[in-house]
Amino acid sequence: QVQLVESGGGLVQAGGSLRLSCAASGRTFSTYAMGWFRQAPGSDRDFVATHTSDDRIYYAGSVKGRFTISRDNAKNTVYLQMNALKPEDTAVYYCAADISPVHLSAGRADHWGQGTQVTVSS
Repeated sequence: QVQLVESGGGLVQAGGSLRLSCAASGRTFSTYAMGWFRQAPGSDRDFVATHTSDDRIYYAGSVKGRFTISRDNAKNTVYLQMNALKPEDTAVYYCAADISPVHLSAGRADHWGQGTQVTVSS
């Protein structure tokens, strides 16, 4: 069983930066595709970024060029560096893990964190 714990959310002004972290339990972290999703109030949970076990990286168009996903397999941690934040980035951000990158990117990951709130003020 993989447990995921996010941290790093908070309140930031538009144009600012935040870095989210997601620490995973278990000894097979390197075999999992890891990803970030977000859910704004009244909206569905949306894909943000994924980093597969073989180092393929994909971003949603709305964050490409501003957000960077990375992973440190030695620390069992995945990060999301968020720059040039906009008020529309305000959401609860969730970390996800799945052996299948296809399942992960489709929002059907087996493992989810509890979420961390990111609020961007204008």
